[in-house]
Amino acid sequence: MIARYQRYVLNFRRPSGTSRGILKTKETWFIFLYSEGKKGIGECGLLRGLSYDDRPDFESKLEWVCNNIHLGKSKLHDQLVDFPSIQMGLEMAFLSLHAPDPFSLFQTKFLAGEAEIPINGLIWMGEESFMLDKIEEKISAGFTCIKMKVGAIDFDRECNLLHTIRSRFSKEEILLRVDANGAFGADALTRLKRLATYDIHSIEQPIPAGNWNEMRKLIQSSPIPIALDEELIGVVTRKHKIMLLDTIQPQYIILKPSFIGGFSGAEEWVALARERNIDSWVTSALESNIGLNAIAQWTYSQSFIGFQGLGTGGLFSNNFTSPLEIKNGYLRMNNNVQWDQLTPINF
Repeated sequence: MIARYQRYVLNFRRPSGTSRGILKTKETWFIFLYSEGKKGIGECGLLRGLSYDDRPDFESKLEWVCNNIHLGKSKLHDQLVDFPSIQMGLEMAFLSLHAPDPFSLFQTKFLAGEAEIPINGLIWMGEESFMLDKIEEKISAGFTCIKMKVGAIDFDRECNLLHTIRSRFSKEEILLRVDANGAFGADALTRLKRLATYDIHSIEQPIPAGNWNEMRKLIQSSPIPIALDEELIGVVTRKHKIMLLDTIQPQYIILKPSFIGGFSGAEEWVALARERNIDSWVTSALESNIGLNAIAQWTYSQSFIGFQGLGTGGLFSNNFTSPLEIKNGYLRMNNNVQWDQLTPINF
């Protein structure tokens, strides 16, 4: 078996806002495997400034993996606990290598184009007029779950946007989620009480990660169910995961396989959460369509209930053509569309 890697930079069609700033590009890395005439591809969905493995030795560790691919997936995976996005890329690459073709990783009705995944329509942060236009666009496109980023513009204006939705659609018609990305501070509970007037389904990560006791107190007092997102990043051992869940006791956890050790890491989180009656859903993390394809197929294979945070990679101008498409708020495979030749990454 031969392995190699390559860096690729995805360009946003429009700068996209989060509570941490404006994103114009997204760096990602690919692992390629070659064995007995077959090829496999995996994406290491690194996100600078957020991923646990955003560190100076990331590329050298990726090179080490390729040079030691003879050790096999299990041994390499065990030595990559501090590099969850590489664990993800490696796991995906081996699935791809052994699949009927490099992009058909899980043999399900979803892959065959016979089933769909309900997804939320994501509203990125921006000027109020821009966000309102995007909300209108998502609702017109048939989405019945809207997720809005909050914490960057004035909070009153964000509430006005939520009021606009609720003045037209009840909670039975449109499910609303918000994501603060840890942007709230000491006034978090006051903000949550105000948000609750708009019948919010849940809020992701209202305060910064790492404040376990404060988060637990907030969850106990919050009128809105809280989902942990960034809180899971860097929690890599089973013991540490159990401590986090037992201490904070959230209503939901958000699974981003690229951030939490691939599918195997996500499955461990799911199992521990279900033992504690904690629900979860899956969210992609700005992967290219290659990583998104794998995550979507895995998501369906795991029978998650409810709206997932997936898409088609339409944010990027130089993404790869794939069969993934969205129709009426559902993600599906359009098998009349084929993967392109992926020439920018020399597959």
